Amino acid sequence: MTKCDIKNYLENIYNVPVGAVRTRIQFGSNKKRNHRNQKIKQPDYKVAYVQLAQGQTFSFPDVFPEKDKTPEEGSMEEMEQKFMEDEKQRQKLDPRRGGVTEWFGL
Repeated sequence: MTKCDIKNYLENIYNVPVGAVRTRIQFGSNKKRNHRNQKIKQPDYKVAYVQLAQGQTFSFPDVFPEKDKTPEEGSMEEMEQKFMEDEKQRQKLDPRRGGVTEWFGL
């Protein structure tokens, strides 16, 4: 992407006025070696530094908003929830035992 592409992208998609854009190429690491002891170079990538227009702030948009947590009929979440409720009910102490644990059989 060029500087103009980055500026247009931020202004059109995020509605953020851009003051200046600087870019540079970051060279990939050359330190890794494979099983044959050959050097493996990581790919180069472009880094962009964006300066907003004066008095502007940027906040990341909520790309993945939270959905309602009501499980639908027959879904895995509903079955898990029902299983956990049944398990909690099964693990409750029997009130007829008077506080004596199940370890002591009657």
